[in-house]
Amino acid sequence: MSLVRDRAGLASALAAAALLLPLPVVAQDDASTNLSESIQVTATRLAEDVEPQPSSMTVISGEELAARGVHDLTGALSLVAGVSALPGGDGGPAGSVPEFWGLKEFDAFLLVVDGVPWGGAFNPALTTLDLTGVERIEILRGSAPVMYGATSFVGVIHVIHYQAGKGARAYSLGGGSHSSGGGSLSFPLSASGGYQQSINVGYDKEGFKDDRTDFDRSQLLYRGQLAAGGGQLHFDAAATVVNQSPASPHLRMGRMLSSLTPLDANYNPSDAKLDEKRYHLAAGFNRPVGSGSIGTTLAYTRTERDTIRGFLLDATNTAPNASGFEQDLTVDDLYFEAHWAQKLSEQIQLVLGVDYLYGKAKAESELFDYFVPLSGKGAQSSSSVVHDEETATEDERNFSGLFAQLEWRPTERFLLEVGVRENHTQEKRDAEAHPLGEPEDGEEEGGEASRTTTRASGYIGASYQLWSNDHDGLWVFGDYRDTYKPPAIDFGPEAEGDLLKPETATSYELGLKGRNLGGRLSWQISGFQMDFENLVVSQIVNGSPGLINAGTERFKGIEAEINVELPYDLRLQLAGAYHDAKFKRFTQLFDGEPTALDGKRLELSANDLAALGLTYAPSSGFRGSVEVSYVGDRYLNKRNTALSPSFTTYGASVGYDFGIGELRLEGRNLSDERDPVIESELGDAQYYRLPARSFRLVWSGKF
Repeated sequence: MSLVRDRAGLASALAAAALLLPLPVVAQDDASTNLSESIQVTATRLAEDVEPQPSSMTVISGEELAARGVHDLTGALSLVAGVSALPGGDGGPAGSVPEFWGLKEFDAFLLVVDGVPWGGAFNPALTTLDLTGVERIEILRGSAPVMYGATSFVGVIHVIHYQAGKGARAYSLGGGSHSSGGGSLSFPLSASGGYQQSINVGYDKEGFKDDRTDFDRSQLLYRGQLAAGGGQLHFDAAATVVNQSPASPHLRMGRMLSSLTPLDANYNPSDAKLDEKRYHLAAGFNRPVGSGSIGTTLAYTRTERDTIRGFLLDATNTAPNASGFEQDLTVDDLYFEAHWAQKLSEQIQLVLGVDYLYGKAKAESELFDYFVPLSGKGAQSSSSVVHDEETATEDERNFSGLFAQLEWRPTERFLLEVGVRENHTQEKRDAEAHPLGEPEDGEEEGGEASRTTTRASGYIGASYQLWSNDHDGLWVFGDYRDTYKPPAIDFGPEAEGDLLKPETATSYELGLKGRNLGGRLSWQISGFQMDFENLVVSQIVNGSPGLINAGTERFKGIEAEINVELPYDLRLQLAGAYHDAKFKRFTQLFDGEPTALDGKRLELSANDLAALGLTYAPSSGFRGSVEVSYVGDRYLNKRNTALSPSFTTYGASVGYDFGIGELRLEGRNLSDERDPVIESELGDAQYYRLPARSFRLVWSGKF
């Protein structure tokens, strides 16, 4: 059945709306000058307007985040077409699991902060992401096979802070439901001998209705910049400390979530924690050279994580009924990138570059069984039970690439981009498991494995400006992308010595972008198809969680977003998407029986997504915002027998600017929907629910 026949009404509505309305946001350039067009650096590493780029992109400015009362990635992405970042998951309540093009995987996208992969060669470090002092967020849908290669698969989220010495002197302080509270402070320091500096400080404590669930996050970012050697030398130093008390996913029994376990029960050990420390240093240099420029970045990150957690095995009050683990994890990441951009003529620009990403992770775990009543009260602590097995996993990754991208503008209206990248990836893993207390040279599980892959990836895209008038215009664009990515590692307690096959994907995209009414109206609509091979999915093997390759899949859909600046300081934003994510060819064992999943929808991938936002942001007096988000029905399992119904959430804020500052009341999930939204990779058939309704009162201002 075709997309049009499946959702003719939705597609027609989106297309009609796109012809009338727009896309997000007015951003700022490096000099903080307002532009009628949003700018981006994610697709090409160069500051360029979004509209002519032959890809689906959204830019969200820091001003928009402030006007909407947004403090985290979940709120920031809530009005982006086809993209969501629902909170929670195995990473803890401070994290989220973003979804692009109907694929919801914790590592399928790339998170970049100020030009550096945030999470290195392993998984995006979402729990340590803080939006204090952010100038803009750029979202690229689909892979970035040239500029980021094997680290970007279905999308890029690029968080960009104000440059050193730039941005407002701003602060905030607030508190709310479930003992939540926190504050932030951003300010440029006085320049010294041409050296510019800025500091961003943030602290956030978030409580939840779920029993024994909360987190607190402290963040410090120092940025420095100095004119030297005919260019700009920049330096970043950041430290983040996150302490989490994790929630428990809800157990599914058959086609429904279990009614034997209370909604907000917590089945973790009584001393459960997900505590993380992250230290980050980065330096770079940019310099104009002739009619072009050169740029380079070097970054090092150290992460230390201390985990105690567990999962309910069955809905009984028979001891033991839960399994847990204690783990010490350390990760070292090194990133280097250098590129040269040269304008070869008035029509041709060339970007050449090289990058290298190194990651080494070491996890040591001890496993144990324990008992927790189905009420969730009185769970045993990890120290009060016998630890019966220990595992150790060491994984080392080297990702390197040479890339070239050519931009050709034969006319003012036509843009052609062609890029190619030679990827070289190496991974070596050593894993072992044995009964606790027995010598390591005894009977063990695990093993050693290594894989080296050299493979090209590439991109070709074109856009044509069909019409233009002053600040208005209409563009048509299309692109083709081919890329691959080494398989995920979830750092669970198991000792997985095998390396799975790399994931590969090819995609096609076609769309329209428009800007009307003197730039006050912008919009984009696009259709895509992505063919995926060797998708990594979770599976329980011998009672333990594990990862496997899942044959082939096809993702296709239509996405549209609209942004219009209305009179009286109002802004209306609309977003909608139809996604069709299905297994194309895949057979998996269930209870020892092979089951063909061909044609089945991927679990937790909704066909329909929609969002509406209305913001009222005058320079003083009353302010406010309203947001409505709709998520269609989705299956909780691969066999498509457990259907979870659609749901709608509401958020709102209302405030008053007194001139010296603004007082704002913010509410999330006002409809108090508690639907399952994220599947656990560590617990069998278990799902994290939406957090309950919450409120926060925030005072913010500038000084």
